Amino acid sequence: MRVKKQKRHRRAVTFYKACFGFREPFKIFCDGTFVNYVVGNHITPDTALENILGATVKLFVTRCVLAELKSLGKSEALNAAKNLCTARCGHERRKSAEDCITEVIGENNSEHFFVATQDADLRRSLQKIPGVPVIFAVRNALFLEQPSSFQRQFAKSSEEERLHMTDLEYNMLRQMKKRRLSDDKQGDSSVASEEKIIDVSQAQIINTNVKRNGSDVKDKVRFKRKKAKGPNPLSVLKKKKKSADTNEKKVNTDEGTVKRKRKRKRRKTSHKDVVEGIHQ
Repeated sequence: MRVKKQKRHRRAVTFYKACFGFREPFKIFCDGTFVNYVVGNHITPDTALENILGATVKLFVTRCVLAELKSLGKSEALNAAKNLCTARCGHERRKSAEDCITEVIGENNSEHFFVATQDADLRRSLQKIPGVPVIFAVRNALFLEQPSSFQRQFAKSSEEERLHMTDLEYNMLRQMKKRRLSDDKQGDSSVASEEKIIDVSQAQIINTNVKRNGSDVKDKVRFKRKKAKGPNPLSVLKKKKKSADTNEKKVNTDEGTVKRKRKRKRRKTSHKDVVEGIHQ
C-alpha cells in the first residue's frame, strides 16, 4: 500500500513540474486547519511533506491565518504557525483564511504554491484553478491529491497551443519572408550591375590593346617563365674538410696536381731468418 501511495505522489509531482513549472524547493501554503491538525496529531510537517514530495520544502502562512488562529484561541497551533515563514497577502483588514488563500493564489498560481488544508470546500474550489496542488492529512499520514480533470484538460490545451503558432508569430514570419525576398532581389540586381561594369572594363582594355598594336589583332598572352631556383640546402651534402696527412705527396703532371698516397712496405720474415735469430 505504501509503495502505491508513493508512486501516485511521484506521478502527481512530475505532472505539476512538467506542465506548470514547479521547482524545488517546493513552497507549501498552510492554513489554520492544517496547522491545528498537525499539532494535535504530533506530526512533524517538514519531514512528512518532504517524504511525500521527495524534495525540500518551505512552509508559509499569512497574517490573516495567524489572526484567525489567535481569534479561535488555538495557542499551540498559533505558536507553531509563528515559526513558519510569513507570506505577504497585502490585506490591511483581516480576512478569513479561505478568502486570503484564494486571493494569494489568484487565477493561475503564479507563485507555484502547494496548498495544505483540511477544509473540504477550499479543496474543491482550488481544484478548479489550474496548477494548484492540494495536500491534506488523514489520521497520521499526509496525502497529495491527484490532479483534477479540469487541470489535466487545461494542461493538454495549453500544450496544444504551444505547438501551434499564434497570429502574431504568423505575421512576423510573413514579414521575415518578404524581407528575405526583397534582399535576394537587391542582391541579384547588384550582381548584374557588377557584371556590366566588368564587361565595360574588359572592352576598354581591348580597345587600348588595338590602338597600341595598330591592328585588330590582340596581343599574345604572355606567361611568366619560372626561373631556375637553387638546390635545396637540406638535400646538398656538406663538403668534407681536407686533412693534412704527412704521408701524402703531390705529384705534378701535365693535367694538374694529383695526390698520391705513399704505402709503407713491411718486410716478410722467412723461416731461415727465424732459425738464425734463435741460434744468435
